[in-house]
Amino acid sequence: MAKLSAVNKNKKRINLSDRLYKKRQALKKIVMDKKIPLEERFKAQQKLSKLPRNSAKTRVMNRCEITGRPHGVYRKLKISRIALRQLGLQGKIPGLVKSSW
Repeated sequence: MAKLSAVNKNKKRINLSDRLYKKRQALKKIVMDKKIPLEERFKAQQKLSKLPRNSAKTRVMNRCEITGRPHGVYRKLKISRIALRQLGLQGKIPGLVKSSW
């Protein structure tokens, strides 16, 4: 099990990035548009830099939903490789069979 503080910090980042996603995208669109005057683009860049760093989507860590493990996480399932194996051995994932040869 991962540290609870790390899991909670990541949950805060997820909430913050979801909440400020549209605002961040609108500012990025203004900054990247070459047709807009330089002053307006610069002001949009300043507003973007004033937003919290943790509101960026890249700050969010992929963590296992069950254990909170940060490494070896399958993106589609949001489960770590270890938790996936344990669930497969318990027969809780249909169609998953432990390989042996």
